Amino acid sequence: MIDQMTVDAAAADARCADEEFDDAQAWLRAHPTLTAPLAAEVWVTDPAYTHVLLVRHRVRRWVPPGGTVERGETPRTAAARELVEETGVSGDLLPVPAAVAVRSFRADWAPTLSLSYVAVIDRDLPLGGESGQPSKWVHLDEVWDSVFPEDRDRIRSYVRRLAAGR
Repeated sequence: MIDQMTVDAAAADARCADEEFDDAQAWLRAHPTLTAPLAAEVWVTDPAYTHVLLVRHRVRRWVPPGGTVERGETPRTAAARELVEETGVSGDLLPVPAAVAVRSFRADWAPTLSLSYVAVIDRDLPLGGESGQPSKWVHLDEVWDSVFPEDRDRIRSYVRRLAAGR
C-alpha cells in the first residue's frame, strides 16, 4: 500500500495538472486509497522547444524517462530521480505538472495513475543513464516507436504550447 503522504501529493498534483487524459480525475475519485503503484515521468524538451529526450525501454520502446513512485516519495521527486537514473541529466521540473493519465504499463497489471512533469534541459549536456536503456534527443516532428503512441501527440502539443508562451 502507498503511504498517505504519497497519496496526498499525487492527488494534489493530479488536480492541478495542465492536461487530463483517460478520465484520470474520475478514476482517482473511485480509487481514493491508491493501493496500486503510481507512475511519474518527465517530458524533457530543449530550450528551443524542438526536441524531446526519450529513453529506449526494453518493452515499451521509446518513452519519456520515468518509473514507479517509491514509498515515502512524492511523484514529483520520483520523476526527478528517474530522470537522473535513466538519462544521467538533471533539471528543474516546471511548477505545474503537464498531465495526469491512467494506463496499464503491462497487460497483467492494474491501471496506474501516471503523472507527467516537464523539464527544459540543454541538449549539449552529456547523456548517460542505465545500461541497456539508451537515451537520446528526438526531433519533435520525428515519429518514435512507442507502446503508447498517443504520447507523441500529447507531448508535441504540450511542448508547442510552451514554445508559444515564451
